Amino acid sequence: MTTDTLPVLAILGGTGDLGTGLARRWAQAGYQVIIGSRTLEKAEAAVSDLREVMADRGVGDVTVQPMENLAAAEAADVVAVTVPFSHHASTLTLVKDALQGKILIDVTVPLVPPKVGRVQLPEGGSAGQIAQELLGEGVAVVSAFQNVAAAHLQEGSGVECDVLVCGNKKAAREEVIKLVEAAGMRGFHAGMINNAAAAEALTSVLIVINKQYSCHAGIRITGLSD
Repeated sequence: MTTDTLPVLAILGGTGDLGTGLARRWAQAGYQVIIGSRTLEKAEAAVSDLREVMADRGVGDVTVQPMENLAAAEAADVVAVTVPFSHHASTLTLVKDALQGKILIDVTVPLVPPKVGRVQLPEGGSAGQIAQELLGEGVAVVSAFQNVAAAHLQEGSGVECDVLVCGNKKAAREEVIKLVEAAGMRGFHAGMINNAAAAEALTSVLIVINKQYSCHAGIRITGLSD
């Protein structure tokens, strides 16, 4: 499948390990990927670093480009947001009009430093619910990837971690599950956007496990037939 038949993907706030990890995996799968940032300079630096890493691994024929967040949201068919919770609402407000009619993959976890190992969900229920309320029904918000360690996404091999995919529109969830699989993981329908609270809360639990056992823990769904 060529990039001509695949949606263009943008990752807002995509300059960190999580954003560039997703960008690398999607680009390797043949998607055209845009890394967005509040400044073009940060996006350009992230793309330059990513291309260098991919070249070192023998992966050179990929399409990744830098843009400011608003331009990235306008240019993409599917948009992911990987910003800290403190910048979540402001970033979505900036790109609200550009997201209408599109899928937004919300990867945000409402962590409250310094106690990131304690579940502290916001008054709005979850970051996913806040995003859906803020953006309106014209945007299909899908919550995903909160329980995947950025370190695993940066690795070249597959990831032994499953992804809970929550959103009010089943068709949008199905599109995001395709992207989960393209990134080398299994994705599962996990219900309406309200259920994003469970995945977001699990992140704090995993942070505690990671610290206790010096690992990068994830989740696996069991009991399924082959």
